[in-house]
Amino acid sequence: MTLKESSDYFSKLAELGINIDKKSVLLEKFIDIFLEYNQKINLISRNDFRFLFEKHIYDSLSLNLFLKKYYKDTPLNMLDIGTGGGFPSIPVSIFFNNINITAVDSTLKKIKFIEFVKNELKLNNINPLCKRAEELSFGADFDICLSRAMAELRIILEYAIPYLKEGAFFVAYKSLKAEEEIKNAKNALKILNAEITEQIEYSLPIETENKRVLIIIRKNAQTPGIYPRKNGLILKKPL
Repeated sequence: MTLKESSDYFSKLAELGINIDKKSVLLEKFIDIFLEYNQKINLISRNDFRFLFEKHIYDSLSLNLFLKKYYKDTPLNMLDIGTGGGFPSIPVSIFFNNINITAVDSTLKKIKFIEFVKNELKLNNINPLCKRAEELSFGADFDICLSRAMAELRIILEYAIPYLKEGAFFVAYKSLKAEEEIKNAKNALKILNAEITEQIEYSLPIETENKRVLIIIRKNAQTPGIYPRKNGLILKKPL
């Protein structure tokens, strides 16, 4: 990526309240590493390859629309479920030193990539973990849980809510076509003692299919101890 290209791209992050000044070198280096690595192991689809910044980095950092309203610079423990090639966990790690991130994915090659990026960029606030979400040994330890492009909302809820502290938030990245998912998640929200408090809409810096929403969900009380269930049951009989 040339200096002009990166400058043109990165200026768009101001729309999210992101200050790029001290982080541009790290972000450029991450993009270069990602583009080279992706040719070997396909971290994202070929269709998305040309839109790494717009569809993945910018989208990941839209989290700041939530953070600046709810937390600002508070130290936080964050769980990223189904992080894939490190989205949103790596961009968040680069820009938010106050957030300690546990990035979980069940695909070892993707976790190895995140470990590689962590070492290359010296990102001490990200902890990659190769594990299925329902098999994690954590309790209700996290201030925020994230999930992006993983599964239907009622399914993700069961993976995420048990690991949150009471009063903490789950942020689900979705398209604006999520109304049906929200409707189908009502029972899961009730069972898991959670509620949708807000939907934050934003647009990706591309011309088509650019509307997105962060669904903000608060955990109001302790989750019943049987959740999350085993993966097969979650998928076969969603709440």
